[in-house]
Amino acid sequence: MICRYGLVSGTVQGVGFRAYVQRKARAAGLTGFARNLPDGRVEVLLCGDAETVAAVEAEVAKGPPTSRVRGVSWENRPFEKRQEFRRG
Repeated sequence: MICRYGLVSGTVQGVGFRAYVQRKARAAGLTGFARNLPDGRVEVLLCGDAETVAAVEAEVAKGPPTSRVRGVSWENRPFEKRQEFRRG
């Protein structure tokens, strides 16, 4: 089990991006969060098995049709046992 922390830049606030990530993560059985940052980026934490996390990372990089993802930087984080995937 792993956790990956990402910072997503582009047009990702006010366009349904966090809800999109939440749907993808929950459907895949991952836990974590997606939260807006004051600088216009969204921070994402994905926790679960490595293969599933990688698949959802790819979905995050695409984003919903209403968004325009310019970039995502990912880093490994220590695994955290969480109850669910939340939006903040």
